[in-house]
Amino acid sequence: MNKLFGLSVIFIFVLSFITGSCKKDDEIKPHGNNQAKPIYNQAYSENYDPDNINDIIREARDAYVLVDPFMNGIAENISLIKANNNEVGGYISIGTGEDWRDDFGAMQAFLVSMQWDEWEGEYFVKETTTGIIDIMKARIDKLADWGCDWVEFDNMDWFFDADTVNTYGINVTEAEGIAYYKELCRYAHSKGLKCMAKNHVIEAEDFDGVLYESYHDNKDWWDHAGAQSFLDAGKLVIINHYNEPQPNSVYSEYIALYNSGISYICESSTKKRYIHYNQ
Repeated sequence: MNKLFGLSVIFIFVLSFITGSCKKDDEIKPHGNNQAKPIYNQAYSENYDPDNINDIIREARDAYVLVDPFMNGIAENISLIKANNNEVGGYISIGTGEDWRDDFGAMQAFLVSMQWDEWEGEYFVKETTTGIIDIMKARIDKLADWGCDWVEFDNMDWFFDADTVNTYGINVTEAEGIAYYKELCRYAHSKGLKCMAKNHVIEAEDFDGVLYESYHDNKDWWDHAGAQSFLDAGKLVIINHYNEPQPNSVYSEYIALYNSGISYICESSTKKRYIHYNQ
């Protein structure tokens, strides 16, 4: 990290702590500008239940709504979600195979044999220069047919960590992994879908947005300049923050760190659900 930037980050967080400590969290009213969207998330379940599809249909307006349309009862509601001028993102994991998916049997030949110790039933993609690309393209075809506007690529960074690669026997170089998600994004564009990156934007200049997962004790851990470059380009930049007792304060911190174009959704540890903004 650049020393000057690091000092600036520390200053902003200290300033936000000092100013925020004078107010209760519900007295802080952060709001993004026209670039920031309300965010709803039916797909990511971290500590509490994600957004309920019926609540999304009733409440979401002019929002980015992430759903897992491969789950029962979700795809048929996409048109109802879009009726309220929402854009719908379809979740797929491109770096793992999940044993509850219908296409898991077809994927097994391209997966490692050891289960990921952080998520039961998930196995890392072993190679990307194989038929795994066709399986992912078939998923993207379904998202387009169902009327999704975006595809969100989960686990698109699994090959970057040397310890993970060695532990699980992953045979994917950085060049191959990057080529893999760039090819899938190009294909999504050919089907009329936008691409949402996940947790990094390394050689992802063709992507249309990025979502970062943030934590109470680990904020802004990603490449700050990369996120800012997407924001400066007018792209959708989302922070999905987890298990937070002061959701409003954290959004204010992120606005100070970036600008008010940042979009934000927060899992509240007190209300035990997602809190939405910019509505």
